[in-house]
Amino acid sequence: MKKIFLFICTISMSFLNAQDITDALRYSQQNIMGTARFRGMSGAFGALGGDLSALQINPAGSAVFLESNGSVTLSTSRIDNDANYFDGFSNNSDMNLNFNQLGAVFIYEYNKDSNGVNKFSLGLAYDQTSDNADEFLAFGRSESTATYSNSIDNYFLAEAQGIPLDLITLRSGENIDNLYSFLGENEGFSAQQAFLGHESFLIEANDLDNPDNTLYFSNIAPGVFDQEFFFESTGLNGKFTLNGGAQINQNYYIGFNLNSHFISYDKVTQFFERNDNTGSIVNEVTFTNRLSTTGAGFSAQIGGIAKVSQMIRLGASFETPTWYYIEEETTQQLETFGNTNGRALVDPRVTNIFPEYRLRTPATATGSIAFLFGQQGLISLDYSYKDYSSIKLSSDQGNVFSNVNREINDNLQGVSIIRLGTEWRNGQWSFRGGFNYEESPYENDLLFGDKIGYSIGGGYNFGKFKFDVAYDYSEQQREEEFFPGSGFTNFAVIDSYRDNFTFTLAMNF
Repeated sequence: MKKIFLFICTISMSFLNAQDITDALRYSQQNIMGTARFRGMSGAFGALGGDLSALQINPAGSAVFLESNGSVTLSTSRIDNDANYFDGFSNNSDMNLNFNQLGAVFIYEYNKDSNGVNKFSLGLAYDQTSDNADEFLAFGRSESTATYSNSIDNYFLAEAQGIPLDLITLRSGENIDNLYSFLGENEGFSAQQAFLGHESFLIEANDLDNPDNTLYFSNIAPGVFDQEFFFESTGLNGKFTLNGGAQINQNYYIGFNLNSHFISYDKVTQFFERNDNTGSIVNEVTFTNRLSTTGAGFSAQIGGIAKVSQMIRLGASFETPTWYYIEEETTQQLETFGNTNGRALVDPRVTNIFPEYRLRTPATATGSIAFLFGQQGLISLDYSYKDYSSIKLSSDQGNVFSNVNREINDNLQGVSIIRLGTEWRNGQWSFRGGFNYEESPYENDLLFGDKIGYSIGGGYNFGKFKFDVAYDYSEQQREEEFFPGSGFTNFAVIDSYRDNFTFTLAMNF
């Protein structure tokens, strides 16, 4: 049976907890994806071109093609997560299959053997830029300290303090859906969370007889807590590119891209906690949240490649920030159980629809050099710089993101990205390898570690057709805070390992 949402509410400007530094960073990052040749060399194509995915790095690469070319790419992706939380350890893996690249470049020769403009290129391409599929389960036993209970009750207490009791109390004839919707439309996020906690008996007012009461205490006693946190996300980010390029005076290539981006991201989290602490009225808590995000954006790129000699090529490119318009929706459910009070389920059949907001991602500058050894092989190196502290959120609908923007500026930093690749040929066969490194976007790299990756690949040239295959692997560590920016600060340490097999069929025409 399909779930029916009885109420649709637009959240007021005080509902800002939906957008945080984690979301801003997620939509600002791009992974090395694309054709098998591109991935087999870890994306080190800034001074090379001649591959459709090379346009992601340097748009001048389209003019390097000797003839018109098209390609289609299929990729299998697997993510393996190790989750450490207090004394608990778990491992989860997830696999998916995507068509992550499709495109063509059309070459128009002009004054082929003379100076001036030698040829023009026109490219149309789709590239997946990020795979949002992720999953992990963290579990462990936490214990109260002298100043912190290490329980989910901290989340609801922090949101509830200062909220009048009368505001979150059901009136005669009013149901959970009505009040939850009203609070979202008129009071915002904290009032909704306070209502969930109070209605489920997780928190209680200090003075039940005073409708103006604004102080609350927990019905969970300090002690030991068995906790689980399940995280699952799906979706992908991608872009459609219109490219133009030209070869000038035989040795110089220029190009530009106009990129249309999209975001598709869905996430579900479920937190479970159990305790047998003396004095606890609530012994079990299950808190479920769902988030759905869609977005559309625009960016532009410009680049050039120069043949310095028969052996050396240099490349340079610049990608503007991407300006996104993003919409988000959430649903929530809270269930508690007490040995004396029984079970309480608070399930508002309401979708919280956030006001559309804007996200500006960082610009990227790239410098490249490649060494070519005739027809035998090549070595290529790219260096990119991206300043994540320049990320900015804004809105035309009155939302104030000053706190989030300040957190971004204080915690994120500029990063260096290095990609190194090589390719060697033996007859119709090609063999490739690569390495890539990206610094942590956080000044504190314990929150989000450096990313390291490796790749290998090969291909066979049938003449008109080429078939390539690649395998790439990357690893990164991060701290996954269960409820970012809230009063409950517990987190798991996640070691992520990703590997991909990529297959590309390309054709000259």
